[in-house]
Amino acid sequence: MIEKTRAMAMTIPDDAVTGFDHAWGDTQAKLTLLEYGDYECPTCIQAQPLTQHLVDSHGDQLRFVFRHFPLFEVHPHAELAAEAAEAAAAQGRFWPMHQLLFTQTHHLALPALTGYAQSIGLDVIRFSAEMADRVYTQRVQEHRRAGQHSGVRATPAFFLDGRPVDVSFGFEKLEAAVRAALKS
Repeated sequence: MIEKTRAMAMTIPDDAVTGFDHAWGDTQAKLTLLEYGDYECPTCIQAQPLTQHLVDSHGDQLRFVFRHFPLFEVHPHAELAAEAAEAAAAQGRFWPMHQLLFTQTHHLALPALTGYAQSIGLDVIRFSAEMADRVYTQRVQEHRRAGQHSGVRATPAFFLDGRPVDVSFGFEKLEAAVRAALKS
């Protein structure tokens, strides 16, 4: 897998994946699956193994992109967790932090996030300083605005090559959409 991360603030386009997105997989993949997610969302937590399975199963044919959409109105630690993922991205460790956050959903306060940073080998002094200064708040909010412009209202929200995939009645639709798109 190819990891691409950049922590630089910029305007996130709602309809196109850029080099500033967190992408896992081949940039030349036939399909791109984009998820807007929230680390404290129970449904996102359930979706994470499926997205991992899809990327693992379809190798170089599917690229996965993750954007933050913290539902801070109902998930009080979601925005801070997203910022922690961005702080990890700045040190080239977005995907390890991303996966860890989805397994630690009841422990997303700052002390726990700092412990996770240490466990994945981050420079904890830098991480702590960036978290204290809320360096990545703007980037997380830009992801959320891009999602809102794309019509996202809840998480997880999936787009397959720019087209929304409704998973409100089960994740089977996502897997079926990926398989159908790969056959065409």
